[in-house]
Amino acid sequence: MKNKCISPQITIFHGRQAPEEGFLEGYGAIIENFKLPVTLPAKLTLISQKKRKYETDEWMVFTPKYKTDNTLYRQLVFALKYEGINLLVFKKLFECIDQNELAEIVQLEPTSQYSRRIWFLYEWLMNHSLEIPDLKQGNFVPLIDENIQFAVQGERSSRHRIINNLPGTPDFCPLIYKTERLEKFVSSNLQDQKSNYIKGIHKDVMQRAASFLLLKDSKASFTIEGENPGTNRALRWGKAIGEAGRYPLSKDELLRLQQIIIESKRFTKMGFRTEGGFVGDRERVNGDPIPDHISARWEDIETLLDGVIETSELMDNESYDPVLAAASIAFGFVFIHPFSDGNGRLHRYLIHHLLAKMNIAQQGIIFPISASILDRINQYRTVLEAYSHPVLELIDWEITPDHNVRVLNETVDYYRYFDATQQAEFLFECVFDTINRIIPEEVNYILKYDEFKRFIDDQFEMPDKFVATLVRFLEQNNGTLSKRALSKEFKALKVKEVKAIEKMYREIFEI
Repeated sequence: MKNKCISPQITIFHGRQAPEEGFLEGYGAIIENFKLPVTLPAKLTLISQKKRKYETDEWMVFTPKYKTDNTLYRQLVFALKYEGINLLVFKKLFECIDQNELAEIVQLEPTSQYSRRIWFLYEWLMNHSLEIPDLKQGNFVPLIDENIQFAVQGERSSRHRIINNLPGTPDFCPLIYKTERLEKFVSSNLQDQKSNYIKGIHKDVMQRAASFLLLKDSKASFTIEGENPGTNRALRWGKAIGEAGRYPLSKDELLRLQQIIIESKRFTKMGFRTEGGFVGDRERVNGDPIPDHISARWEDIETLLDGVIETSELMDNESYDPVLAAASIAFGFVFIHPFSDGNGRLHRYLIHHLLAKMNIAQQGIIFPISASILDRINQYRTVLEAYSHPVLELIDWEITPDHNVRVLNETVDYYRYFDATQQAEFLFECVFDTINRIIPEEVNYILKYDEFKRFIDDQFEMPDKFVATLVRFLEQNNGTLSKRALSKEFKALKVKEVKAIEKMYREIFEI
């Protein structure tokens, strides 16, 4: 029986430097023993040869008393107990173990909560029942340890006496670890922060701010993609963003949104991909792909999107934290990359959709998350690459005659089961920034603009169009009217009036 799982002694594992020499335990030992084609967990476990226990960014170090007896069962128990659930590791492990062998392992301690978890995960991931009779007694235990990872309330499985609190389905289920940062974010009550701020703003001001924020977010989303859209195109996409949360998420809805994003369809194959896809550069001479990210196989897109949609509905019904839900769904979508073009903007649309549907953002009051993402563009790229680069190493691909990529191995599970912790931390940071900086700055600007306009109206009775032009010139020249402006648009102003206008502008806008 392939029940042995030796803890190898290491100093470096798959290029990751250990903080000291020690023995791999848990998922690391399982990955090494079975040569599993998986991305490494964010943290690996090391059994120190010294009597000390500590953590680094990439390692959990335990004392020698935690070392197991080098059986697969004990390694799995250790992993579940201290490292949480890694669905990708379990799936790849189950694919290389005979089901009868797995049944024997599970029945070593048939009523143990860890045996029941392994048993449930096998049947859930493999869609196949082991020849083990239903349990008739025993307390129900949650599948996910909520001290380690975020979970939903879940449903009971009487067969295993398990509460399935996974925040997803077998077709799509990213998991998020409970880091100190995320627990602080989740407990901060975003709803109250948003409501308290909006409550103090006059409705007319908020409506005007909403229009500016709509355009700001739309333009930012295009800028992130390296595009500079005209105002009409940005407004068209901004209108779609403004309706986020109104219509149920579906494949037809995604197709409709792509039609709005892509203005000129002459050079874009619309609809879901029917060929390979990648993100990256091309070799200058022959145009061959140099990918930073390889998209899901086109044959897997429909199944993956069904999983994304079903998981989104489950999270909504289970009242899963909306920002965590948005991170899982939106980043999962962009990793799948189902379209040949428009994926990035649709990815950010899904953030709007989830936040609006779960009442963090309100319909009619745009939540300009793309503006915050744009301000953190390098961090955003790092967060995307934190997923893409490790997965890229596991994909076997070739160049097609038309200079595209063709994936040669089964990759669907890499897009189903990933650790979305880093993406969730980034998104929470952007949500907080949007609430506490971007929206207040826009509202404050409108209030200052109105104050300045009242001064101009009282003193000069200037038409609104001229006031807007005046403010624009003053903004562009740090509170001073240029010689060009004074010789053309505002040549009627006297020197004394110009100085008064400049002085009032600098006072109101705090320059």
